[in-house]
Amino acid sequence: MDCLFIPPSGGAVLGPACQVHWQEATGEGHSLPLAECAALLQGRPVALVLPMEAASAFVVGLPTQKARLMHQALPYAVEEMLAEDVELFHLALGAQLADGRYPVLVLRRAQLAAWLEELEDFGVKVAAIHMDADLLPRDGEQLLVIGERALLGGACETRLAFPFAHWPALGALCAADTQPREEAEPYRLLAAGRAGAIDLAQGEFAPRSENRAWTVWRPFAALAGVAVVLLLAFNLLQAWLLERSGDAYLESSHALYRQLFPEDKRIVNLKAQFAEHLSQGTRAQGGFISLLDQASSAIAEARSALTVTNVDYSQTRGDLALQVRAKDFADLEKLRKRLVKAGLSVQLGSASREEGGVTARVVLGGGA
Repeated sequence: MDCLFIPPSGGAVLGPACQVHWQEATGEGHSLPLAECAALLQGRPVALVLPMEAASAFVVGLPTQKARLMHQALPYAVEEMLAEDVELFHLALGAQLADGRYPVLVLRRAQLAAWLEELEDFGVKVAAIHMDADLLPRDGEQLLVIGERALLGGACETRLAFPFAHWPALGALCAADTQPREEAEPYRLLAAGRAGAIDLAQGEFAPRSENRAWTVWRPFAALAGVAVVLLLAFNLLQAWLLERSGDAYLESSHALYRQLFPEDKRIVNLKAQFAEHLSQGTRAQGGFISLLDQASSAIAEARSALTVTNVDYSQTRGDLALQVRAKDFADLEKLRKRLVKAGLSVQLGSASREEGGVTARVVLGGGA
């Protein structure tokens, strides 16, 4: 995969003139403005490589090896090492080390989100995210010099970027055999180290699917398909029952009807009552599909990832209730406004904060 290196001078906003380095998978490297690079990439996925100056590196011990519990325990393991609220940072967990501990890269969440949004606006498709000092070869402690800048990493726990002029002072803290290394193609060396590096594209910053709407609604499309099959089976059952004659068949039909619709105490006209229930099912299905379609469009338009974790359709009230997970409260409010703009009656329930985001119940139509 091609690598796109962002310089430490890039700043909070990169801009079209930002000088980036594009290291192609074929080995060719180019230093050029971001806008020009984005045009040449033509939508090809890239591994984004950020300057280590923007991140911090730690090694922590975690009380469990279960993935879900590890990510829950991670903020508590690093919060004492940070000078600010841990919720301001994106925490990327690496593979377990030989001594049982785990490497962690910490980057400001807002800054990473801003860079990714800007790159998306330029048409750059980011498939992986790394820090440049974490890409150094793992055979011993490494010190790579790129111009006036130095990267420290490798087999040691340290991940650091600093002006090379400071090396005489920092060298005393490193292994005695650590020597500055200069490469004719330093970015090519770094690009080759992706396999062992931490990928920060995890959690809320994991790459989104090409067809996000289909991914979100796939389970509910299957539910709609089941509803259609059941309706067809119901029609076939009706035809089979009503075409039969005789007291035995009629009694059997009555017994089955009572099982299907126990709330009907009297059976006056079996065919008409069956038809009425089928008509109600068809209307309910139509309302369900209509609300589902409008909600899907509104969620697909979101710039940040939204996930539907539960769906509940009430035929009696004619409303569709969704349990939606978002990055923050602002994304939920934006979703509500898009749904209202689409002409839907919307009720947004109280939101609760969970690991990595917030969850709220969104009710559409009916008595919302």
